Amino acid sequence: MTPVNSSDSIAVRPVHFRDSEKLMPNGGSEVVTCGAFTKNQPVLDSGHVFGKEAWQRLSRLVNPLQPKTITFAAGCKHTTQGVIQVSPFNSTRSTWRIDQVMVKASSDEVLTLNLDLASLLLRHCFETIVEAHTWISETSIQDKFGLALYRQNGFQPLAYVTYWSIDAEQITSLAENEPDLPNLLPVSNADAQLIYHLETASMPPQLRQVFDHQIQDFRTRSIAGVRAQVQRWLGQSESVSAYVFEPQRKAAIGYFSLRLSQDTEQPNRAKLTVHPAYTWLYPELMAQMAQVLQGASNQTLQLASLDYQPERESYLREIEATEVGHTVMMSRSVWHKVRESKAVSIEGLQDVLQGLQPSGKAIPSRFFWDAANPGLRRPARDDSSGGTAG
Repeated sequence: MTPVNSSDSIAVRPVHFRDSEKLMPNGGSEVVTCGAFTKNQPVLDSGHVFGKEAWQRLSRLVNPLQPKTITFAAGCKHTTQGVIQVSPFNSTRSTWRIDQVMVKASSDEVLTLNLDLASLLLRHCFETIVEAHTWISETSIQDKFGLALYRQNGFQPLAYVTYWSIDAEQITSLAENEPDLPNLLPVSNADAQLIYHLETASMPPQLRQVFDHQIQDFRTRSIAGVRAQVQRWLGQSESVSAYVFEPQRKAAIGYFSLRLSQDTEQPNRAKLTVHPAYTWLYPELMAQMAQVLQGASNQTLQLASLDYQPERESYLREIEATEVGHTVMMSRSVWHKVRESKAVSIEGLQDVLQGLQPSGKAIPSRFFWDAANPGLRRPARDDSSGGTAG
């Protein structure tokens, strides 16, 4: 495949409704994909995102129930050379994530050119989406191209993520244990503040600052609720979530969200959050999730752990869970330049201050206290005036 000539001008434009046709040619190669930890929905195949079937592409562009993503395409001579897809990470839209980046496949000799094209797409997002203060990405530690792309554009590592898989036999073994969770409650929008405090307490300060979560991030919006209900009716997926309430501290100390997949080829996915002071909850919550999975057609479970959660990783190794992937989560802050006002020099104020100078030297005079009017002081009369003090 012929690479893009560096002398040709490459224009970056947003993807519109008319771009329901295939954006990338068959030789397009995926550079990096956002991992499941930083993406709420399971990552779709690149062919489904950027098109194999026309109706799939069309439904993704016009369906209001789909996440609000933004796609940019880089083209040269009416040929698409690269595509990037980004989306907001939190409700305040202060942090955005990079979902997918694709560039045209080429030989190893022009790797630098491909990096330049992908960097052009990244920089266009940085400059165009001004509300994004922080960008996050997640890519496999084996993806040298993606790691080089992010490091070249100023991304710094935040945390290392390990994905674990638990097969059906292990799920059956875990379900035999009766969980000791007397205060296990279902999650609703009224519990958003409890889940928010649990999430922020279970992560390091740097990660907390980058995620910039607010209470509304843990509330289920009406559109998302309708989408989940439609998926449940269609038999595609079902979600179960609960948290452990600590009555003495009036706080949530454990939380899990389980997405049941009806597709036997797709594993069930779980998000697990445990307060660092209550790590004994790991066996109890895993047993609870295993009992929920007993009635599912697919009992394979996949969940993630980060490098600052050693107790979780030790427990997963203890139950002989399988490591299926390792990714690195990276972030980059963007400070947009604000037009500065012209500094006013002190020399320009000399003329103005000149009129405020006293015309002569002040002459001090005596004051006396008037007993009849304590708040009034009058200057003393000069003795040389010839009068007498009565």
